[in-house]
Amino acid sequence: MTVKQLSMPELVDACLELGVPGVGLWREPVQTYGLEATAKLIRDAGLAVTTLCRGGFFTAIDPAERTKALDDNRRAVEEAATLGTEVLVLVSGGLPAGSKDLYGARERIADALAELGPYAEQHGVKLAIEPLHPMYAADRCVVSTLTQALDLAERFPAHQVGVTVDTYHIWWDDRAPAEIARAGASGRIHTFQLADWTTPLPEGVLNGRGQIGDGAIDMREWLAYVEQAGYTGPVEVELFNDGLWARDGREVLAETAERFTRHVL
Repeated sequence: MTVKQLSMPELVDACLELGVPGVGLWREPVQTYGLEATAKLIRDAGLAVTTLCRGGFFTAIDPAERTKALDDNRRAVEEAATLGTEVLVLVSGGLPAGSKDLYGARERIADALAELGPYAEQHGVKLAIEPLHPMYAADRCVVSTLTQALDLAERFPAHQVGVTVDTYHIWWDDRAPAEIARAGASGRIHTFQLADWTTPLPEGVLNGRGQIGDGAIDMREWLAYVEQAGYTGPVEVELFNDGLWARDGREVLAETAERFTRHVL
């Protein structure tokens, strides 16, 4: 998504040119290019698919909507398996229209995970609950902290359900470092993502993730937290940013790689 302006072949070519070894994919561009075609393109290039995003949106109350969501998540699991990644990132869903019941919404997430976890395991896929910044709790994700994400994940085996650690969403939380250690102790850090926090936030707040090094987050500090917790997997940069999307995608990818080297490594 950092360079969503690139087509799938352009993305692969740019990664190879820059020495980027893997890519986290989103379902919509994969479906546009074709699932099997994407899998072959990535595989033939020797790249890894680090994660697939996204599943989730489990909080509906209406039975028909819940069934539809679970069916879509089963398809997402199958897509992840076809692409060769073992991690499906979950954005759990916000409050249903007219509801103010955060507790009930989180319990419906647990109910969905109880059904989806074993299905994911059968396909060699792990589910990674991503806590989102509290500003998204109403409409996008009622799971706002790593504590909440782990409280849900720990109801299930670690090889079925873990968490996503994303700097953009948790950097403000003084409990997060201890929760990263907690997640690492049980093998539940399933992916680690970077984006910087810059202000002012744009209208709608969704596309406000800053380029690495442009904001308030100490990236090396957060990398150290996950490494100390035992995480040795890929590190993704995931930027939703209209300004970056308006630029040449290869230029943005090259800049992102340079920023990663300078501010993270």
